[in-house]
Amino acid sequence: MSLHSFGLEPLSCHAWNKDRTQIALSPNNNVVNIYEKKGKDWLKIHELTEHSGRITGIDWAPESNRIVTCASDRNAYVWTLKDGVWKPTLVLVRINRAATCVKWSPLENKFALGSGARLISVCYFEKENDWWLSKHIKKSIRSTVLSLDWHPNNILLAAGSADLHCRVFSTYIKDIEEKPGPTAWGAKMPFGELLLEHKDCGGWVHSVSFSPSGDQLAWVAHNSSITVADAAQGKEVTQLTTDLLPLLGVLFVNPTEIVAAGHDCCPYQFSYRGPQALEFVKKLDIPKQTSKGSLSAMQHFRNLDKKATEEDNNELGTLHQNSIMQLCIVSGEKAKVEKFSSVGLDGAMVIWAFKH
Repeated sequence: MSLHSFGLEPLSCHAWNKDRTQIALSPNNNVVNIYEKKGKDWLKIHELTEHSGRITGIDWAPESNRIVTCASDRNAYVWTLKDGVWKPTLVLVRINRAATCVKWSPLENKFALGSGARLISVCYFEKENDWWLSKHIKKSIRSTVLSLDWHPNNILLAAGSADLHCRVFSTYIKDIEEKPGPTAWGAKMPFGELLLEHKDCGGWVHSVSFSPSGDQLAWVAHNSSITVADAAQGKEVTQLTTDLLPLLGVLFVNPTEIVAAGHDCCPYQFSYRGPQALEFVKKLDIPKQTSKGSLSAMQHFRNLDKKATEEDNNELGTLHQNSIMQLCIVSGEKAKVEKFSSVGLDGAMVIWAFKH
């Protein structure tokens, strides 16, 4: 694992390019910075400035090399690289509240955008008018959409929301794609069809992730729980409530193993073997050994007086010194992730190796 610091500002979201030589980050403001790896250092090579509100989501399409960004200014832009400069195209998302998250579909012919307007915009490119259009999924969403993830079939979309629900929708747009075949989640798939609605998740649903096959869906909620719904087993739901602080990001790293991270500042591994067989495996952060210097007697009593403790450090024993906001795959396929990255409120990005 390796830690890279990008300053003191919190990192709210990040995305990698196809060969993982560049990373797009937002330091919790209205700008996206693109860094390139040079030896051991990261050099800033581009700055994407078009948004007027705080950036809430970035996604980088590997094949078409397009970046989509969304922000609290209720806009989304698709960026394309022309002659060494990133050019923005405004997307007609038609929302009246802040955008919260954005994700390219696996085939990169559309993307989904969650927002505080209690809807999901599924955006696709219309060739005739040469612009990005959106269709809305509003059905039964009662609050802000906080997280999205695509099923490998490019049609189904999972959404976690602040109304304590986790849902799976169909996003089939007949203008741009073939009719989808049946899946374990359901066979009828008109646009906006609700294929799963799990009612009481116990808290805001911060992150959702489909398994490599797409037959399982994992999510983490603000009551410190991690849950898996299994479509192969009749959509049976298995919930594990942990004694950790709430988790904010979740990622399938192979068909049975799940990595999640959040306010505890380090990633944890969970294992799902089938209905009612979801368990905590281990903490993936190896605590740092702090060298204890010899304290003078005076310093010792001064610490006792000031801080009611003998110790003189306020560092956490984890690599990240503040909450982890997001997890991303760095190398390997979703079926066997070799490395994944995390960004946190401490302004750091860490690349973790996962041993199978």
